[in-house]
Amino acid sequence: MIYLDNAATSFPKPQETIQAMAHTLTHCGANPGRAGHALALSAGRIVEQCREAIAQMLGEHDATRVVFCHNATDALNTAIHGVVRTGDHVITTLLEHNSVLRPLSELSRSGAITLTIVPPDAQGRIRAEDIESAMLPGTRLVAMTHMSNVLGTLQDAAAVGRVCRRHGVLLLLDCAQTAGHMPLEPKKWGCHLLAMPGHKGLLGPHGTGALWIAPGVRIAPMRQGGTGSASESMFQPRMLPDSLESGTLNLPGIAGLLAGMRVAQAHMPAAHAHVAALCDMLREALMNLPGIRVYTPAGAPLVSFNAEGTGSQEIAALLDRQNIAVRGGLHCAPGVHRFLGTLTQGAVRVSPGMYSTREEMLHLIAALQKMTN
Repeated sequence: MIYLDNAATSFPKPQETIQAMAHTLTHCGANPGRAGHALALSAGRIVEQCREAIAQMLGEHDATRVVFCHNATDALNTAIHGVVRTGDHVITTLLEHNSVLRPLSELSRSGAITLTIVPPDAQGRIRAEDIESAMLPGTRLVAMTHMSNVLGTLQDAAAVGRVCRRHGVLLLLDCAQTAGHMPLEPKKWGCHLLAMPGHKGLLGPHGTGALWIAPGVRIAPMRQGGTGSASESMFQPRMLPDSLESGTLNLPGIAGLLAGMRVAQAHMPAAHAHVAALCDMLREALMNLPGIRVYTPAGAPLVSFNAEGTGSQEIAALLDRQNIAVRGGLHCAPGVHRFLGTLTQGAVRVSPGMYSTREEMLHLIAALQKMTN
């Protein structure tokens, strides 16, 4: 199988990820933070090592400000529902994944908040001045993607962060497509909340993710339960990370995430350049095929396109029969497709990873050439 759907989930995983998970399950699979025996303490050390590694990656000296989540969706929901209050105004963008659009739209429909959705410019980028123009006296939060999962366009988080600082507004950044692929500097950008998955660029397993919370930002927990701390109280503890980590953590997943992160960080610059080169090769080939429309710019780490007269999911199915895995459809980002005019057709998305090869991309190009001739 030629796997080219890494924007959804990276595959294959490094052997280091797999081995770390297996080792945890066989040698230290106790409940972290719930007992004082050797196995529980060993499990707890794995959790804290991963927490510290994420904090270091983000330039955060206080690792307690990193909270483990089930995935980026869980992290985004935790942030949104934890900081937004009834009567607030929230700004988001048309480029967002449904992990942002759906919780905000539900809050807006219920009347809890008012919501402004800012469109991108013609190049698929969000302008900081448009975010500023949408600001109201009651604006509480700006929630935006760092990189579109359809267009592959990198957004200027620092420019939006400067606008948010001027207005005293929180900035939540969705780094689902950039974590593990490029340096993340939330403090430098003026970000207050940053959500990331473990199963994409960080090369961790499914069901892992994290939320970083800037100093001074308080989040009301969506869930309450056992934390291994303050157990004498019937109320949820308020200190981080305990307040947002009720229940048993995904220990084997966190162990795999720690191992995967180390691999991703060790290869980050070379892997990013490799993926961009593969995408540029595909993009150039597609531009020379009849009836093909490409939506992503040069240098992007993914390529989205459509073929005239053929649905995106049909193309993906035809490629799947040739053992080539790509993604067709809306990619859980309906706003982007409204912007592109492809809401009914969707788009074909090709997203190579660090283990993808030039030969695999040439095989895909040959298959697409046959389809369009």
